[in-house]
Amino acid sequence: MKTPAEPKRNPPQSDQTVYKVYERVREALFALPTYFQSDTSIEGILATDIFTLNAAFGATIEDQVVSTLNRMREVWDPDEKFMYHRFVRQPQTFPDVLLRRDASGTDEHESEILLGIELKSWYLLAKEGEPSFRFQVTPAACAEQDLIVVIPWALSNVISGHPKIFSPYVELAKYAAEYRNYWWESIRKTESSTEIMRPQNVSPYPQKSDKISDKPVYDRGNNFGRFARTGIMDSYLGIAKRELLCGIGAEHWLNFFKIFQEEKDKESINAELRRLRALIIGTDREDESSLIDALEKILTGVDALLDQR
Repeated sequence: MKTPAEPKRNPPQSDQTVYKVYERVREALFALPTYFQSDTSIEGILATDIFTLNAAFGATIEDQVVSTLNRMREVWDPDEKFMYHRFVRQPQTFPDVLLRRDASGTDEHESEILLGIELKSWYLLAKEGEPSFRFQVTPAACAEQDLIVVIPWALSNVISGHPKIFSPYVELAKYAAEYRNYWWESIRKTESSTEIMRPQNVSPYPQKSDKISDKPVYDRGNNFGRFARTGIMDSYLGIAKRELLCGIGAEHWLNFFKIFQEEKDKESINAELRRLRALIIGTDREDESSLIDALEKILTGVDALLDQR
């Protein structure tokens, strides 16, 4: 059987009404780290609990991202053409964020939707080392301007402080859904059935009760829709894992905190502490002194956590 052609991205065209909004919302999304502010402050996290933060605070981060986008109106609506539109969360259906006209005082069906965003937070120190969310929506449920956006975040002081977000992953939702199916049917190595059952009569911006998920005929491991496993994010993930947290790449912090989950003894953990210190001390940077000070402050806190084990 002939292998299907790889899907292609088809963003809105420049002559379409929604094009400028789509382009400016993308600009706003990439500018999010500069504008993002959070009143949330987290202290006293045990090293053994560090991986659970996304489950505990992921929804809060997503709410705060939506609030930030609404404060960034000068970026995505500089000409004030959409003064009655705002970003609104609807987490029980797809997409979970809409840029829509405020429906106050009007019939709900009169509210114009400009675009949708499927928004996912990703805690950079999550144990999996990659986003673990599932994206199963069928391509027909995605408008051409809809986006899937992954927001990486971590605490400002690694084990305490305010949430800090980093440059997001932004992709066309329709292309993402098509590529997921292409990977499942044509790239993934398996001897089992690769057939996918697709819902019928689906259109963008469905109702909560609508059936909009693609479902594989066979999926013993329940892996269909594990978006990061398709490889579509690989280049982005490599960059994101090098984001600096107090001067040290996130991937090094992740490797370090994993030892707390492995029930290693204190001697082994102290060896990892020394190795982590060496990562900074051995680098040639102008701000090496301040980075070492920051590292020592964090690792002093980690040392204290060891006494709680």
